Amino acid sequence: MKGVYLLVICVKNDSVITIGKLGSILFPKNTYVYVGSAMNGLQQRINRHVRVQKKRHWHIDYLLEHANITEVYYKESLIRIECDIAQFFQQHFSSVVGFGCSDCSCASHLFFGSNKEISSLIKELHMQKANP
Repeated sequence: MKGVYLLVICVKNDSVITIGKLGSILFPKNTYVYVGSAMNGLQQRINRHVRVQKKRHWHIDYLLEHANITEVYYKESLIRIECDIAQFFQQHFSSVVGFGCSDCSCASHLFFGSNKEISSLIKELHMQKANP
């Protein structure tokens, strides 16, 4: 299965977290949504993110050591739509500049705002909720 996924993440307290080569970043207490893709194994990628024990490979791995995934959504797609979805969120939310987008020209793939607003926009994308 190929496609795109969203991780809804809760940062419970203001936290300064070192994110690989991005360095130390302040993450205010908030709800975050991370946009990712897996063009070779969508379910496996989601399962990896949900696991607690893993090597840090992507920016999101560093954040998840200090935050909790509260929901996961996905959409199957044979073409890359990750950046289109990231740009959709960029129009509505603040972002963590440079996060999760080292392989594309997006400003970010991590956005934050109220849980209610994030949930509302996810509904507009007609994505399926995963049970990781």
